[in-house]
Amino acid sequence: MVIPTLIMVSILVFLTIRLVPGSVIDAMVSEGSGAAGLGQEVDQQYIRHALGLDEPIHIQYWKWITRVLRGDLGNSLWTSRSITQEFIDKVPISLELGLMSMIIGMVIAVPIGLLSAVRQDSLGDYAGRTVAILMMSLPGFWIATMVIVFPSIWWGWTPALKYIRFTEDPAGNLVQFIVPAFIMGASFSGGMMRMMRTLMLEVLRQDYIRTAWAKGLNERVVIFRHAMKNALIPVVTMVGMGLPGLLAGNVIFEQVFNLPGLGRYLLEAIGRRDYPIICGMNFVMATAVLICNVGVDVTYGWLDPRVQYQ
Repeated sequence: MVIPTLIMVSILVFLTIRLVPGSVIDAMVSEGSGAAGLGQEVDQQYIRHALGLDEPIHIQYWKWITRVLRGDLGNSLWTSRSITQEFIDKVPISLELGLMSMIIGMVIAVPIGLLSAVRQDSLGDYAGRTVAILMMSLPGFWIATMVIVFPSIWWGWTPALKYIRFTEDPAGNLVQFIVPAFIMGASFSGGMMRMMRTLMLEVLRQDYIRTAWAKGLNERVVIFRHAMKNALIPVVTMVGMGLPGLLAGNVIFEQVFNLPGLGRYLLEAIGRRDYPIICGMNFVMATAVLICNVGVDVTYGWLDPRVQYQ
């Protein structure tokens, strides 16, 4: 189903962005410059022809999709820069932020969810559930804004406004990323925490767990070797499907913390109606989601031997 799904996504995105009011031609004229520095007096038909937007929509789609399938995402309508090269330059930024957020979210969610389930209805359980609800309720973008506003007022501290490359200053790079990554990870951990607790409680009530307790096995062995592995199956689904979502959801955090990643790149392209960038980035994101989906299905067989694919 991967190939037909990608085809449907590419068609929907390609058509939908062109149905949004306000075309790239209008944006260029309103900005007072076109793809070649043309002023507002320029003929819109000339710009449309120069950009290849006067061809029938199915011809435009065919040219674009055949180019993408060859590994070329095309060029920006505004700057004529290679989108593939821009993607290569920006994907490490979004990937670093997304992976750090995912790791932080799992480090927070799995132990707290596990503890809440094992010590059900205890003080720790109530505290863990409160933290989970709090993380799910507070919008991440609001926390990010407050993290910038209040420290700047109280202590005169603001995040670095210029991106620090890891190759140039590893420590400075990690310091720059840790705050947005922690906020994103904490926001993501709320739902995972509740899911981990619910699934762990369900597994702990299974017959084979009661048998393990009856055999006199150590609590750590029962929890980590027998129960936790099966409880992690839906959590793995959430993690696998959440990673592409975190990459796409970096838009707000990259904008707030001034990180030149894919999210910010896509946001700027939407504002300028840069069709090749919007379609190309969505195609890449859809591919990432499908790959993660397949990876999650394969992981099921490792976590639970009862799951078999023929």
